[in-house]
Amino acid sequence: MTPPVLPGFGYRHVDVDGTAINCAVAGSGPPLLLLHGYPQNHLMWRRVAPALARDHTVVAADLRGYGDSAKPAPDAEGRVYSKRLMARDQVGLMRELGFGRFALVGHDRGARVAHRLALDHPAAVERLAVLDIMPTRHVFHHVSREMGLAYYHWFFLAAPNGIPEQMIGADPAFWLDALIGPLLGAGARIEPDVMADYIRCFSDPATIAGSCADYRAAASTDLADDDESFAAGQRIGCPVLVLWGTQGFVGRGYQPLAVWQDYAADVRGTALPTGHFLPEEAADLVIEALRDFLD
Repeated sequence: MTPPVLPGFGYRHVDVDGTAINCAVAGSGPPLLLLHGYPQNHLMWRRVAPALARDHTVVAADLRGYGDSAKPAPDAEGRVYSKRLMARDQVGLMRELGFGRFALVGHDRGARVAHRLALDHPAAVERLAVLDIMPTRHVFHHVSREMGLAYYHWFFLAAPNGIPEQMIGADPAFWLDALIGPLLGAGARIEPDVMADYIRCFSDPATIAGSCADYRAAASTDLADDDESFAAGQRIGCPVLVLWGTQGFVGRGYQPLAVWQDYAADVRGTALPTGHFLPEEAADLVIEALRDFLD
């Protein structure tokens, strides 16, 4: 089966310091980078990216370890899949494409990469939108029973000794269906061909290994980096848009704007009537919110 593509987008693999990053590019105007979440790839923007490409040069990229980007072997220290290094990939990608400064939108894991990118490379980010996440540091410093049950996969995927790799590898389709289904809002669904592509990528043991390393880094290396940045008083300086779903745990368990105001100087945002996967559940509302923010 031929994998689906973003309509009207051209595809390329861009070498960034020896790591090939897969991306789709279309449109003209101010540059805009879109970063996906777990367990997806750039196709999660399929309903959003073409509309935004009418006014922007849109780059939808696969994170290292995901989709059709390179999947380096994880290291014991957690640096290979640290958000710092994943952010460096994406800054390098945009520079290779000719964009030294750009707007940035991330969902889920992509939003965590975007958060670190905005801290480490503030001159590169004009505006930042984060979709349905709280800062990693805040989540780990406020663990509760409710959080542990809602985000059980954070702890499962970070487990050692190859446990999640072995279990997911036994039936990747079951894992993705079991994880995604409960996180979707009422009545929402992902088209079978797109879901098949997510499963295709997770049928590669290197994707499973890389994505588990991503979660292990979040609980170790990334948390240390975030604590250090916060203690040093480092905050995101560009305008930040926060969007979240009313039917997901972010909407139920946190006060998103109040939390993000501890991490950024200029925060605004709103809830949408969705579950976790905002761009796939309410594309029109996401497009409207992003256009208002980006223009």
